[in-house]
This record gives sequence, structure tokens and C-alpha cells, in this order.
Amino acid sequence: MKEQRMKPIWFFVGLILMVIGTIIFTNGIYLLYHPPTIATVLASTHPDIWWGFVMLLFGGFMFFKTRKQFV
Repeated sequence: MKEQRMKPIWFFVGLILMVIGTIIFTNGIYLLYHPPTIATVLASTHPDIWWGFVMLLFGGFMFFKTRKQFV
């Protein structure tokens, strides 16, 4: 009988960060081509694209690093 191991929490944290990062990054790309009528002070730096990409990379790193620990 095969012993079952618990999935590490970082697997799920990475998965959540990838999903949320993808949503934020996609929204940033949309706002790049369809800018809002009222712009904020730092809208020209496009922080949603940067932070969405950072979240996507970090979540992907954590997800793929821990996914083989319980296979």
C-alpha cells in the first residue's frame, strides 16, 4: 500500500499567486490598450503589469518547485 503524503502549503500558495498574477497582468494589458478616462498619478508606469508579472513568476516558481514533492 502506498503511503499518502500531505501536499505542502507552498504548492497552493504558488497556485493562488499564479492565478491572481495572471488576472492582474491581463487587466494591465487591457488597460494599456484601453486607458481609463481619469488617470491616476502613477498610471504611466503601469504597476498592474509589473506586479502581475512578478506575482506570476514567483507563483510559478513556488508551484513548480513543490509540485514534485508529493508525486
